[in-house]
Amino acid sequence: MSRRKPTKGVKHTAGLEMMDRIRIVGGNKLDGVIPISGAKNAALPLMIASLLTSQKLVLNNVPRLADVRQLQLILENHGVDITAQPAPGSDELSGQCLEFSTPVISDTCAPYELVSAMRASFWVIGPLLAREHEARVSLPGGCAIGTRPVDFFLDGLSALGAEIEIDEGYVVAKAPRGGLVGAKLRFPKVSVGATHVVMMAATLARGTTIIENAAQEPEVGNLARCLIAMGAKISGIDSPRLVVEGVESLHGAVFDVLPDRIETGTYAFAVAMTGGNVLLANARPENLRAALDVLELTGVALEEEEGGLRVIASGQRARAVDVETQPFPGFPTDLQAQYMALMTRSTGTAKIRETIFENRFMHVAELARFGAQISVEGQVATVKGVPELQGAQVMATDLRASVSLVIAGLAAKGETIVNRIYHLDRGFERLEDKLSRCGAEINRLRD
Repeated sequence: MSRRKPTKGVKHTAGLEMMDRIRIVGGNKLDGVIPISGAKNAALPLMIASLLTSQKLVLNNVPRLADVRQLQLILENHGVDITAQPAPGSDELSGQCLEFSTPVISDTCAPYELVSAMRASFWVIGPLLAREHEARVSLPGGCAIGTRPVDFFLDGLSALGAEIEIDEGYVVAKAPRGGLVGAKLRFPKVSVGATHVVMMAATLARGTTIIENAAQEPEVGNLARCLIAMGAKISGIDSPRLVVEGVESLHGAVFDVLPDRIETGTYAFAVAMTGGNVLLANARPENLRAALDVLELTGVALEEEEGGLRVIASGQRARAVDVETQPFPGFPTDLQAQYMALMTRSTGTAKIRETIFENRFMHVAELARFGAQISVEGQVATVKGVPELQGAQVMATDLRASVSLVIAGLAAKGETIVNRIYHLDRGFERLEDKLSRCGAEINRLRD
C-alpha cells in the first residue's frame, strides 16, 4: 500500500545538542531591539501543506529551529525536495527562505522513528490522504505535557469518508472510491492540530466541508491564507466556523510565515522581569492581546509602533495578577510557564490555572530551585512573590518550561546554569544572541 523506502540518515533532533547548557549571570536590564522570528507553530503546518501540491511552495521567514530541521527530514522521506533560497534582508537573525517541491509523493508511510521525534509530524496524514487517498502514519504517543490524543484528528478524517484502522501502532487510512468527500463536523473540544489536519484534507475533498468549533489561533488563519494562495477555497477564517469548498488540485505559491506571538510574549515577560526598554521588531500585538493586557496590569508599559511593540519596565517588582489559560483569544498555554517566572518576584500572590494541558506544571520544581514559593493543587498553581531569586543549576523539562528558567535566571542574583537546552533549540531561534545584544550576560556552554 505505502510504497515505503528506507529512511536513511534518520536521527532525532537532540543529537549532540543534548550536552549544551546556557549560563546566565542575572541582574542586567534589557535595552535594545529583539527581532521576532517566524512562528514555529505556523511554519510547521505550512511546511506540511507542501504535500498538497505538485508545484513549488516557497515559504519566507522560516525560523532556524531543531523542529524545522526535523520536519524537513520527515518531508524528504515522503519525496519532498527542499532547498534553501537567499532570504530577504541582511540581518543574520532574519528568517530563512525554503522552497518545497513535491511532483510525486514517493512514500505514504510516516514511520515511528520519525513521528516519535516530533508530534506535529503526525499531521502529514491529512495531506497524504487527500492527495494519495492513503496513508500509514505512526501514532505519536504521549509527551511531557500530556497525552494529547489524536481522536479528534481521526474522527474528522472519518467524517470526510476515510476508512481508518489501527495496525501495530500505526494509523492506516484509506479514502476509497475516488478520495475524500466534504462533510459537516464539529470538534467536541477546540484542537489546533485537528483543525490544521482536517482543513488541509478538505481542500482536495469533493464538495463542501464545514468545520464547527474550529481553533481560531492566528497560526490556523496563517495556514488558511496560505492554502488560499495555493488555490483553495476557504471562508470563515479567524472564526470558529470554517467552510472549505474542495478543489481538484492546488498550485504553488509564495507565502510568509507569521511572526511568533509566543516568542513576542516570552521576551516581553523577560523585559518585565529585568526592567529595561526593548523594541520587539515585527511583533503583531493583535495576536497576543490577552497576554499583553495582563502584562500591563502587572505594571509594564507597552507602546505599539510601526516597527513592532515596545516594552518598557521600571525593574520594580511586578504586581500579582491571576490568569487562566484558554484557547485563542484567551491567555495562551504556551506562555503560562514564562508568566509564572515573572510572578515569582511579584509583590503579592497570583493564581495560575492551566485549562489546556494536564501535567504542565513540571517547571514548578525547577523554579523552586531559585527560591520561588509555588504550590500546586490540581490544575492551579499559587505563586507567592519573593523579593529576590538566587541563581541555580536547573534542568529544562519541555520547550516552554525551559525558557521560563531563562527568564528567572535573567533576574536572579548570581549565576544560573540551564541544562538540557535542546528543548530551547526546538522553539527559540538564537535566544542567547538576541538577549545578549540587549545587555544580558548569557552564553552557551558546549561540553
